[in-house]
Amino acid sequence: MSALQCASVVALLVACSIFCSCCASTPLDVSSDARAITINGQRRIILAGSIHYPRSTPQMWPDLIQKSKEGGLNAIETYVFWNAHEAQYRQYDFSGNLDLVRFLRTIQDAGLYAILRIGPYVCAEWNYGGYPIWLHNMQGIQLRTDNSVYKNEMQNFTTMIVNMMKKEELFASQGGPIIIAQIENEYGNVISSYGEAGKQYINWCASMANSLDIGVPWVMCQETDAPAPMLETCNGWYCDQYEPKNSSTPKMWTENWTGWFKGWGGLDPHRTAEDLAYAVARFFQLGGTLQNYYMYHGGTNFGRTAGGPYIATTYDYDAPLDEFGNLNQPKWGHLKELHLQLMSMEKVLTHGDVSSIDYGNDVQVTIYSYNGTASCFFSNANQTTDTTISFQDNQFTVPAWSVSILPDCKTETYNTAKVNSQTTVFVKKANQAEDEPSSLSWSWRPEHVKETVNNGLGSVSANMLIEQKAATNDTSDYLWYMTSLDLAKDDLILGDDLTLRVNTSGHVLHVYLNGKFLGSQWGGDNGKYDFVFEKKVKLNEGKNQLSLLSATVGLKNYGPMFYDVPTGVAGVELIRKLNDELIVKDLSSSKWTYKVGLHGEDHQIQNVESPHSSKWISDSLPTNRMMTWYKTTFKAPLGNDVVVLDLLGMGKGHAWINGRSIGRFWPTYLAVQDGCQETCDYRGPYSDTKCRTNCGGISQRWYHVPRSFIRDDLNTLVLFEEFGGNPSNVKFQTNVVDKVCAAVEEGHTLELSCQGNGRAISSIEFASFGDPKGSCEAFSSGSCDSAAALSVLQEKCVGQESCSIEVSDALLGSANCGFGVQRKLAVQARCHH
Repeated sequence: MSALQCASVVALLVACSIFCSCCASTPLDVSSDARAITINGQRRIILAGSIHYPRSTPQMWPDLIQKSKEGGLNAIETYVFWNAHEAQYRQYDFSGNLDLVRFLRTIQDAGLYAILRIGPYVCAEWNYGGYPIWLHNMQGIQLRTDNSVYKNEMQNFTTMIVNMMKKEELFASQGGPIIIAQIENEYGNVISSYGEAGKQYINWCASMANSLDIGVPWVMCQETDAPAPMLETCNGWYCDQYEPKNSSTPKMWTENWTGWFKGWGGLDPHRTAEDLAYAVARFFQLGGTLQNYYMYHGGTNFGRTAGGPYIATTYDYDAPLDEFGNLNQPKWGHLKELHLQLMSMEKVLTHGDVSSIDYGNDVQVTIYSYNGTASCFFSNANQTTDTTISFQDNQFTVPAWSVSILPDCKTETYNTAKVNSQTTVFVKKANQAEDEPSSLSWSWRPEHVKETVNNGLGSVSANMLIEQKAATNDTSDYLWYMTSLDLAKDDLILGDDLTLRVNTSGHVLHVYLNGKFLGSQWGGDNGKYDFVFEKKVKLNEGKNQLSLLSATVGLKNYGPMFYDVPTGVAGVELIRKLNDELIVKDLSSSKWTYKVGLHGEDHQIQNVESPHSSKWISDSLPTNRMMTWYKTTFKAPLGNDVVVLDLLGMGKGHAWINGRSIGRFWPTYLAVQDGCQETCDYRGPYSDTKCRTNCGGISQRWYHVPRSFIRDDLNTLVLFEEFGGNPSNVKFQTNVVDKVCAAVEEGHTLELSCQGNGRAISSIEFASFGDPKGSCEAFSSGSCDSAAALSVLQEKCVGQESCSIEVSDALLGSANCGFGVQRKLAVQARCHH
């Protein structure tokens, strides 16, 4: 893009931003037609990004939203999380990072629009899909169908949220930022499982939502039969071929998946910047006008919010803003350039006449014409072959699996396969506070299991095995199942060759018999979370105590009737083979006693203010010991860099900083050995199994510690270790920029940045202007090279937090490349830290 073109585009974006900001307190007329969402009668392109307020902190929100705006977005989307706000029946929480109003005000203050997806079912890889467990446990209820008990509760919560928004004047019709709301979520994916009741339910949803009179459009994503006036939208990797069933509905994409979520035992997913940009450009080429990135910032599953089962604590999602809020480059920058181009063509894309030329072999030109101006998209959907086409007496080369954008149909200003944005390489760095020892000093205390393991003491009894969600109301991951057997001397179950068999719906099981630990087991392999625990045992004449500790790792969040998938112990048998006869003693209907949660949880020992938090042992630190609590103190790492907790050496459990949960940990759960790719080719359709890494590696080693969780003085870290681990390797580190790289074509501008915090470029490790080869951290010179490039980069960039250089002969010197060689500047720089 030339400097003149860039200036004009920036001016247009500034004008758009001013337009949106000016509307912040003025009521807006938001509607839609077949081409676009209209605001005050003007068709608008909406470029949105998902940021979930509970997956970050209020202190992070302004920065996240500002970076979204700088990245070219004009709207922020979020779900509303029912079970976070109403974990207990009619007890509401909108404090801290659940302050939805504050989040929306922050969006409004930035001059951006908001899209509020109330649901209230959200999926979102969130625990139980966002449903509170008390809902599941209501008598006579059936979720997500034509059931009066459920509909009453859904309507109550939805109405409460809408009334809260109205009271705060947050709908655009009142002068607020919310231009679109959503009711239900991806119901079209499962509606066939509910039959006629499902159709009645979705009609009721539409009628109920419409009656709330919010003054802005309602949408239903993935719902091809969305009842009027609900607007249908698409979710997926690609929505360019999607067409709304209702011809008067604009083409909208509520979830463009920027990557994928990560599970315990899962590989690291990656969706390339080239492919993501290709998907967006194709969508707008073929008539799209609203697109939302899911996620733009994924964040962190704090507490027990991760769904699943077995979804990890990180929710990075390979999003343009990483888990910690840093720019994920080159994805953020490459999309920013695309957004500039699209917004510069807003009028012609939403009003222009559309024509197309099919060149064959998956090559297509689309022309938008309006008031004497024309803008073009050249797309090449071929997965392997670049193509050169002739258009209006000019030749244009379009790489495979890419889209070129020509705002004037003459000059290519952007191609999705040509990434000119920098790549940023982060490292974890030891960053000790002043006077902080090099290693942490630990104290510990056991989780008291004697009463449950030896005596079977609990709070509730029943002559049956109770499903875990029903027993715990999801107040804890843990539930004790305890029963005793009084065996007479002649009981046939006594003797050798006796097997204990426990059928469980998962997700983790620890088994104790007569005070002794028998073993642990967990599911997760091949996506199956139910399993059978079998162990040879020997029972005593007289009383025997069997105690089972069942642990969940996030409740299922997706699928038809996902809420009815059971968890916990489902069957217990003693099996003995005697003289070729199989003797089975079924304990499932015996008297079982239950205890919800851990002793330490009951006493809140992770909270330093708890009266029970003083009984810690400071010597003889045990390691590799099950059911153990560990505590240490630390000072805040210096500076403002992102803080992470390295839990290498720990097994599985939960972590708290100053009493605030940073989530579950499970560093001993290694990723699968197979499924990684040595090279990642952006060409061809993306899926969550493409371009994966970390085979055999630790699923998640580092855990985000928000700066707002840390005090300036002394801080407390508490870990509950379930399996057995060694805290001596645990340490706090900071996540810092180590290197920045870029390979920028001639005619474009190189921009390098160490991403703030006063960090400057300390050296240029590689610079070549010509036809350099390779990629970041593996550049090499090609057949032609300018001798002056390195010195120019050193002069303009070293010592600067960022630098900008036009890639040209005039500045970098002649590269003496042969005819037809596309010259570019490749640079690798190190940032001081």
